[in-house]
Amino acid sequence: MDFNRRQVLWAGGAMGAAAVLAACSGSDSGTSSEPAAADGAGGPKRGGTLRIGALGRAGAITRDPHGTQSNESDYLVLALVYDTLTVPGAKPNTVPRLAASWEASADLKTWKFKIAKGAAFHDGSPVTADDVVWSLRRLRATPSGAARLPGIKAEGITAEGTGTVVLVSDYANAELPLLTRLTTFVLKKDTADKDLEKAPGTGPFRLDWYRGGNARLVRNEKWYGGTVHLDAIEVTMFETPQAMANALLVGQIDVASNAGAVAARTAQTRKDIQVLRRPDDMAMPIVMRTASGSPFADPRVREALRLVVDRDAMVKQVLSGYGTVANDIMGTGDPHLAKDIPQRGRDLERAKKLLAEANFDLSRTYDLMTTEDIAGLAESATLFANQAREAGIKVNVVKQESGAFWDKTWKAGDLYTTYWGTNDSVVFFASKTMVSEAGQNEAGWADADFDASYRKVIGTADEQQRAAALKELQRIEFDRSGYLLWGMADGIDLAAATVRNLPKLAGYGRVRLENVWLA
Repeated sequence: MDFNRRQVLWAGGAMGAAAVLAACSGSDSGTSSEPAAADGAGGPKRGGTLRIGALGRAGAITRDPHGTQSNESDYLVLALVYDTLTVPGAKPNTVPRLAASWEASADLKTWKFKIAKGAAFHDGSPVTADDVVWSLRRLRATPSGAARLPGIKAEGITAEGTGTVVLVSDYANAELPLLTRLTTFVLKKDTADKDLEKAPGTGPFRLDWYRGGNARLVRNEKWYGGTVHLDAIEVTMFETPQAMANALLVGQIDVASNAGAVAARTAQTRKDIQVLRRPDDMAMPIVMRTASGSPFADPRVREALRLVVDRDAMVKQVLSGYGTVANDIMGTGDPHLAKDIPQRGRDLERAKKLLAEANFDLSRTYDLMTTEDIAGLAESATLFANQAREAGIKVNVVKQESGAFWDKTWKAGDLYTTYWGTNDSVVFFASKTMVSEAGQNEAGWADADFDASYRKVIGTADEQQRAAALKELQRIEFDRSGYLLWGMADGIDLAAATVRNLPKLAGYGRVRLENVWLA
């Protein structure tokens, strides 16, 4: 696996071109402005230790900010210790962090990011453009560097003085700032790999200790980004959502992060537990390989499979109602989502007709590969298999261990489930998973019309023209892509009643805990 899946669960999507072309200033951070429950004590309190649970496996632990972090627990620690250039916001949905502002050239190829005033590492040394350039070049040199910074080569990352970083893209890209929200963690220049465990960051918390996936972080008293209320955060790694939820219910932790619908139902009757929902937080599409030689290479077959699924039943049964029906377009939170494209419903007769026209072999049994990485993923595969049989399609669900699934099936299988936690940008998914050269082209899809439409979208600064081009892009995706996106799952966190101001944003936004406080 060359790209961190759980990392992507935190990744935010794109921002509108009109917002990114101007220098950015303070905006809505996406954390709640009011306490989740009244405590009669007014504003935020300073002090206390937040105990938070996050998912992970002992065999997948890593400490490298630019490496492959398979554990949510590791990524949570990294995101609190190290800052990225930008972070998710609500309006606009990309806001400043280590980069205080940014602006683009007229041709949208050259972007300049100015480092925040007062930004410093935990050891007191100031952050310079050379530190950022070195860090981004290090990120670019990783196995998945081209996918993490698409269109940006190492030589296109330079410093302008001590406070400005310049990124030059191979092509016009009005969406470049979104790329800096995921893994652009900044280290001190020339940090050796052997020193990564103790390397100072710039984030709101600094590392006190780390042991086997568990960690204690203490407040960075001199953080440039504002007031940090908590004294400390203790991160505990759990291998299953169930174990994590149980720890919350018995008071061992204060927050169970991404606990799932089953845990939410259990906790609903508890007055001392908050059930926090992030609507449309996670996509769990079925991927149909489109490349030549695949049984699903014919677009008529892919449309037939999309017509077979009962979307309402999937949301009700797989997500227990904690989700919404989707329409086979990735990026459901995009302000320019093409809602005028009619919702695709179940139509078994048309599905059978399309299969016949495509000479689809109904005598075969087709394996649908899945894993149990997240709650509901394997269940969605089983329910879909049952629904497909009503159209005469024999589907055999094969559950794989997580490591084998991502190493052998992801990006290579003919039919498999996947999941993404980014939904606020159609362009994010186009760039990451659907253009021909995409680093995570899960379906092996190559469509010249889609590629041309994508370049038109990201190369357009005018908001109205861009929206029109984006509609064309979505129509092609709806008609021909390798995705069957039946629904969007809500993200669900459980929290003790004393926890205040947990982030409401999806993706990477939900690990931003610097504004949390305890009543």
